[in-house]
Amino acid sequence: MIVEGKHHKGDVFATARIAGIQAAKRTWELIPLCHPLLLSKVEVNLEPLLETNQVRIQSLCKLTGKTGVEMEALTAASVAALTIYDMCKAVQKDIVIEKVRLLEKSGGKSGHFIAEEK
Repeated sequence: MIVEGKHHKGDVFATARIAGIQAAKRTWELIPLCHPLLLSKVEVNLEPLLETNQVRIQSLCKLTGKTGVEMEALTAASVAALTIYDMCKAVQKDIVIEKVRLLEKSGGKSGHFIAEEK
């Protein structure tokens, strides 16, 4: 239903993508001690995993500057997941949001980080 875009509330993936992008831009309003950033790129990609009835959400944030954007990327993915939950909770009661984590980060003071596969 959500993959075909036939949910009665509208296109779930498009709505989740927009919500994630908006959330990345407003992270500083949601998380204490974060400050506004001039993000140069925000992507939210949603991949349906049909065999397991799951959706993989990955976000990418970029910035020309010295500070990290991992909080913005994590916020984007989290809000996209919450949007899917909100839109689908009436038809699917046992939705689980899990494994929100940083996969890769480059630049900044901490250098390049790539998460180990789990």
